[in-house]
Amino acid sequence: MRPFALAATVSILVMTAACGANSQDSEPASLAPVETRPANNPDQTPAFEGQTRAPGVRTEARLTSTVVANGLVNPWGLALLPDGHWLVTEKPGRLRLVTAQGQVGEPIAGVPAVDAKGQGGLLDVILSPSFAQDRLIYFSYAQPRQGGNGTAVSRARLSDDGKALENVQTIFAVAQTYDGDKHYGSALAFGPDGKLYITIGERSDKPRRPDAQDLGTHHGKVIRINADGTVPQDNPFVGREGALPHNFTYGHRNPQGIAIQPGTGAVWTIEHGTRGGDELNLIYPGNNYGWPVAAYGIEYAGGVIEGAATTAEGTVQPVYYWDPVIAPGGMTFYQGEMFPGWQGNALIAGLGSKHLVRLLIENDRVVGEERLLTGLNARIRDVAVGPDGAVWVITDEEDGKLVRLARAS
Repeated sequence: MRPFALAATVSILVMTAACGANSQDSEPASLAPVETRPANNPDQTPAFEGQTRAPGVRTEARLTSTVVANGLVNPWGLALLPDGHWLVTEKPGRLRLVTAQGQVGEPIAGVPAVDAKGQGGLLDVILSPSFAQDRLIYFSYAQPRQGGNGTAVSRARLSDDGKALENVQTIFAVAQTYDGDKHYGSALAFGPDGKLYITIGERSDKPRRPDAQDLGTHHGKVIRINADGTVPQDNPFVGREGALPHNFTYGHRNPQGIAIQPGTGAVWTIEHGTRGGDELNLIYPGNNYGWPVAAYGIEYAGGVIEGAATTAEGTVQPVYYWDPVIAPGGMTFYQGEMFPGWQGNALIAGLGSKHLVRLLIENDRVVGEERLLTGLNARIRDVAVGPDGAVWVITDEEDGKLVRLARAS
């Protein structure tokens, strides 16, 4: 068995604001934006008010964060099972069960080989919408291939005892093989339409950037497929010459988070920019989200992004962007009883920023932002909500942790 820690309280955060209506935990407030650092590109201006540096908000409740388990090696994906156990992926290629009390199980047998270098490896994991009946899970990974690798998604049945994967099937694989180690994307979500949405990065290197605008590649796309891997006939590019029918949207850089908004069923993604320009996007079929012809921020090495402006004809603006970046991982929307004032808020894992982002969204615009779990001082990779409404995160470290954020008693 793996090492674990029970009730190791990291910190208690006391955050106050003026009492909100209906005794909610938080409300929009005229506070200064939480980001105080200068922008990497101060000459760029947002396309509309509130597109960046929204007003800060604060949670009124007293919060406590507890390290429930440790010893996870660069965990990437987090999924809650009906029995309260967590499925956690480790980037080197292991899938584990972790109990709500912090006991970490041995690696689950049957995981396919992964190309675990750089940003590659075993990545996201989610449950089938009908898991209670079929016990199917879906997971993404960097698939090793002759001459390189590519993002792939497989599904399998989790054995009754939780120790093995059965009937493993690859249901999607990026058409292009590339010898690189970055920008696999790889977040997964089932929409209310029963379709599986997959985010794919454009593979980072400058020669590959144009792939994001090329509908004949899977790079830099959001993919939409049926649960068995077949192509839905209402996908926007079905039948278009030179386009791959799996593609749903394009012009993405490296989207590593995706979530379905409660109530609306809308699909949202979060993606990495360069130095500046992390984006929150609302996904509509057939839309072009700009990369690399429209982007905020600057090149990693400094200077403007070659060939890009902040706007370009035929492209969609992000709902929100960060400059400097937060380096986002996974995301979810809050639904739970523990924090009534957070209902419908977006929760976004911050890797480089080492915090959990809470965004208030109204009418498809961000109206407030808060930073949580800053005391962890750790790269937060993924976020999920437990059955009691507590928020759970995993940290991207060689000694990765499973952490529970809850209301202090």
